[in-house]
Amino acid sequence: MSKKIEWVESSGNVFKDVGFKDTETRKLQFRSFLMTALMKYIQNENITQKEAAQRLGVTQSRISNLVHFRIDLFSTDMLLDMLERAGFKVYE
Repeated sequence: MSKKIEWVESSGNVFKDVGFKDTETRKLQFRSFLMTALMKYIQNENITQKEAAQRLGVTQSRISNLVHFRIDLFSTDMLLDMLERAGFKVYE
């Protein structure tokens, strides 16, 4: 059985491309941005998941969920709190 693959131009938002509604795509894209910032922080600091968990005030399993990009398990508020604990200024 063969499957037909069709090439479709990207909208620039993978969440929209796979069928999420516009309001949800903006939320997912923002959470994705925050998660990527946290992952870059962990990489740039060259720390283990255990060390990252201690610095960010979460469990090691939460860091594992983060690096495996389990976006469904993180709220925007939680990600902003973690960024603040990492030293980023997120609130004015």
